Amino acid sequence: MPADFSIALSEGRGATLPDGDYSRRKQSLRGFEDQYTDIVDYIVRITHRIWEDQDIGYIYDTYAPGCRVFDDSGPRHGIEEMVAGTVQAIAAFPNMRHYADEVIWAGDDEQGFVTSHRALNIGDHTGHWRWGPPTHRRLNTWVIANCVIKDNEIYEEWVLYNTAAKLQQLGLDVAACAREFGNSRALRPYSEREQTEVERLQGGRKPVALPEPGTSGAFDVEEWARALVHNTYNRRDLSTIDRFYAPNVRWYGTTNRQGYGRQQVKAMARALLATFPDLGVHVDEVYWMGNPDEGYRVSLRWGGAGTHKGYSLYGAPTGRQVHIWGMSQLYIRHGEIVEEWALFNEFDVMAQLLRDEPAALV
Repeated sequence: MPADFSIALSEGRGATLPDGDYSRRKQSLRGFEDQYTDIVDYIVRITHRIWEDQDIGYIYDTYAPGCRVFDDSGPRHGIEEMVAGTVQAIAAFPNMRHYADEVIWAGDDEQGFVTSHRALNIGDHTGHWRWGPPTHRRLNTWVIANCVIKDNEIYEEWVLYNTAAKLQQLGLDVAACAREFGNSRALRPYSEREQTEVERLQGGRKPVALPEPGTSGAFDVEEWARALVHNTYNRRDLSTIDRFYAPNVRWYGTTNRQGYGRQQVKAMARALLATFPDLGVHVDEVYWMGNPDEGYRVSLRWGGAGTHKGYSLYGAPTGRQVHIWGMSQLYIRHGEIVEEWALFNEFDVMAQLLRDEPAALV
């Protein structure tokens, strides 16, 4: 894990390309193209080249042929599907700009790198796409993409495009689009999804709280992050948020939700638990940059399962079980979260719930 921010974007910087001297390496990148100075430079500039320069074929050089991609609408496998999807997305939003706001990373060129890239997307909907003709409306939303990279190729990517936010901003009926997507059979059945076994649901055991690392002494970021998720969602202890978040925390969530203060964070957690009363989650990946003096930037990915038995988020209960997963970027100062950017697969969840056909047996 990087112990400082010498290789990092400035927080909230919003640039399409990183500044700096591209003539020398700042980090060992054996197996990568010579033009890249470090892993942050690599992830930002390949995004710019593919999406803004529209060199879509560069995907063949920067993604493994058998890459696995998990997004808002389910899992995909293979590079040709990615190329086709990118062409369609650029055709719908040809002037889209992709502003890099954050890249949290860990690893090295021997074992590979992991990166969590948050970007602001701004552009106009001037082309046809899956959901109909151009609306000519302006899109202004943000995404997170977590990648596993080695030897200049991405071979696994977890990306949330904030699909429900995009549809909402373009004036489309999100629920109707989700129902249509669920009915199209493009949705992968729950029973076929790749997911971690959820600790809360194992063996009917009561959920035991994980110890919460204190702010004194050595700060174990991974133990801290796992305790936050487990105690909040599996133990159902919403007071955990009071101990882990700063009083004036800034929170940005799925479908462009946002809030200020611990109560807004609690409100979203409470809404998920009320909608899926048996919800269980598991932390699948956590890595970070930083140190106790400068603080930490943490990337956290989780997966879960629950049954739609409550009214809070998606209307009358359907009784359907859903697969839910999400990613967060956490900014920690003195043992408290001062800012969080969090997405989950909300459009996919709505499609699982709102489709007209009978629920699949699992």
